[in-house]
Amino acid sequence: MKLVRFEDGGEKIGAVKGDRVVDLVAAGSRWTTIRAIAGGGADSLDAVREIVERAEPVLALADVKLLAPIERPGKYLAIGMNYAKHLEEADKLGVARAKHQTWFNKQTTCISGPHDDIDPGVTEKLDYEVELGAVIGRPAKHVSEVDAPGHVFGYFVANDVSARDWQFHTPTFTMGKSFDTHGPIGPWIVTADEVPDPHALALRAYVNGEPRQSSDTSQMIHNLWQQIAYLSAAFTLETGDLIATGTPEGVGVGMEPPRFLQPGDVVRCEIDGIGAIENRVIAPAG
Repeated sequence: MKLVRFEDGGEKIGAVKGDRVVDLVAAGSRWTTIRAIAGGGADSLDAVREIVERAEPVLALADVKLLAPIERPGKYLAIGMNYAKHLEEADKLGVARAKHQTWFNKQTTCISGPHDDIDPGVTEKLDYEVELGAVIGRPAKHVSEVDAPGHVFGYFVANDVSARDWQFHTPTFTMGKSFDTHGPIGPWIVTADEVPDPHALALRAYVNGEPRQSSDTSQMIHNLWQQIAYLSAAFTLETGDLIATGTPEGVGVGMEPPRFLQPGDVVRCEIDGIGAIENRVIAPAG
């Protein structure tokens, strides 16, 4: 299924059915949030799927405003330098290679919808990063790589918008990764049962229609199962937590000369089998 949050006289949850949206609560769902569905395991998914199959949706997908497809999570974790060619870009910028997986937080207040505007804020070096995102379903602690797939609820498209000048204010990257509006995700969550192999998906990013990034998730250095095993060795991944699995080469800071985003630019990030998000950069507010 493709699960969404949307506005229609208030914030609602739904499922995409063709080119229309089923309002899940109106159709009889006892789960009123996407997080609750994610935490309900196979039972909740089966029940929601039955609701969607029998429902006659009245809302056109094109007529609703899509929101970030899950309520604000407890954690939004992102891995850095996880594609070999992107690692080479980082080498040119003087970013030291790490011996272990390199993780940083995107503060959850950065999260925005799949078509919301990107406000640069105070950065002068605004950049884009297309990434496959994953949503945790069943909580994970000390999970092995073999068992990790059972803890993923679904997948989404992420743009890890980055303020490159602020990114290096601290070694954690968090400042430059967490500006408000710098976490567009969506357009929906594709449930894990519909993605046979998350490590076989093509992903691309465009700026004003110009191809900038093009790769596939098989090129990850640390795959998602390894990421979950590593993170859960230290702390619990809870229902609704988000993981951004890394970006390939082609980011603006890695170009010669660098090409940063400007007001008016439109960034489109897409992943085969998942969907696409598209966001316009606006003039800084205030």
